[in-house]
Amino acid sequence: MTDQTQEIRMQVMWNRLISVVEEQAMTLLRTAFSTSVREAGDLSAGVFDPQGRMLAQAVTGTPGHVNTMAEAVLHFIAEIGRQNMFSGDTYVTNDPWKGTGHLHDITMVSPSFKGDTLVGFFACTAHVVDVGGRGFGADGKSVYEEGIQIPIMKFAERGVVNADLVRILRANVREANQVVGDFYSLAACNDVGHQRLIAMMEEIGLPNLDALGEFIFSRTRAATLERIAALPRGVWVNTMITDGYDEPVKLQATVETRDGTVNVDLTGTDGISRWGINVPIIYTKAYACYAMKCVVAPDIPNNWASLEPFTVSSPENILNAPFPAPVSLRHVFGHMVPDLVLGALAQALPGKILAEGAGALWNIHMSVKPTTPGGQRAEILMFNSGGMGARPQADGLSATAFPSGVMTMPIEATEHTGPVVIWRKELRPDSGGDGQYRGGLGQIIEIEPAKGHMMDFSAMFDRIGSAPRGRDGGQAGASGTATLDDGTKLRPKGWQQVPEGRRLVLHLPGGGGYGDPEKRSPEARADDLSKGYVTK
Repeated sequence: MTDQTQEIRMQVMWNRLISVVEEQAMTLLRTAFSTSVREAGDLSAGVFDPQGRMLAQAVTGTPGHVNTMAEAVLHFIAEIGRQNMFSGDTYVTNDPWKGTGHLHDITMVSPSFKGDTLVGFFACTAHVVDVGGRGFGADGKSVYEEGIQIPIMKFAERGVVNADLVRILRANVREANQVVGDFYSLAACNDVGHQRLIAMMEEIGLPNLDALGEFIFSRTRAATLERIAALPRGVWVNTMITDGYDEPVKLQATVETRDGTVNVDLTGTDGISRWGINVPIIYTKAYACYAMKCVVAPDIPNNWASLEPFTVSSPENILNAPFPAPVSLRHVFGHMVPDLVLGALAQALPGKILAEGAGALWNIHMSVKPTTPGGQRAEILMFNSGGMGARPQADGLSATAFPSGVMTMPIEATEHTGPVVIWRKELRPDSGGDGQYRGGLGQIIEIEPAKGHMMDFSAMFDRIGSAPRGRDGGQAGASGTATLDDGTKLRPKGWQQVPEGRRLVLHLPGGGGYGDPEKRSPEARADDLSKGYVTK
């Protein structure tokens, strides 16, 4: 076989491997009980070599899940031990520091055996609707209050599910059927990946994944290092002020390009919060690396070798919070990390980095309760997105989840989950920052508990006190607001109440503009007016 023929063969097998993990992810998407997974795609799936190095990830999924999972598999291998791994096993955890950052994310890892030989691992992650405790919110003072903690352990051994773990789960969560159903969906997701991998290996005649792994890693590593070598050398600093819980929080990043690496240092960021808005470093790393990779190597496949050159360092602070800090809303500041890093990179690469956007999802967890006998109780999680920042050559995307990439949930799916009515969900005019290229629009959303019900809800909002900034002369996007329909102002974070007959009204932030507004073309302005994107 010639070298060229062998390279083509390896490339075909690489593509087959990606299709395997994509089918793995689609299994989870189609069988999940939680709307956050089924409708929004808040999940990840991937395949790893026997050393725990990520070979390929599914396209479906979020950077926060994928990139934390890339590190989490190593924790599973270390804690379970190779000698305790058997065909048919599945391992599980929701440890925020060894998984994906908070208790609501369940990570499962399954060894893949071909005969008696361990050829790799499959891993997947999904957000479940409830893990007990205070519920999904920022009000906990430690991780102990935030829900049940599952250390790295076996969900199944040799195909037999741990019935005691399932009983403990049912006794500790509010939506037992949904949560336990999602556990089985995660396990099935890995099973499908394993079955497709073994079928592929038998068809092709592969005894193991060693040669394919070396092919993947050598090419992606070389391509990534080539891109890093082309970057300017230097050190750049960016600071961002966010809403925090009861007072603003400063985030700071220093980006330094070195020979063969790019490092983000988070010294200067505010200290650990007493509220559940802290971020474990594993999640901060995931989004910092994602931001760097978006700029440096966006077209290079995501795997162990392409992630390795991007490093993160930090003292203990709100972006590197140690156990047992409360971390339930780790996604809020975690989703701000890319804009923080990109702001520093914009100084190194002028004219190439988009403006700031809404960043964090405007998640809302609703605990709906009847006010009259016979009503329905329900736990409902809804994801919503503000506007992206304008790009150097194009307007920002409206109501789009950057950097998480999750999809906005259809209102029909949300209303089907429990007794709430979504009266309004539409683009928010005039919310995108002006510029040569306009920032993406946020949304206006109105939610009311159904007749005979009230609801407690957990606010997970930011960019209310600090608007997304424009770039290169572009104006800031509109900041967000959270009120009742009678004008009562609500806090951006924490559990609050919507009485029966009242509506929750959310105005989501828009993205910052890019470039001098005087340079925006008359045709673009006329188009904005005709579509109602602006009213002035």
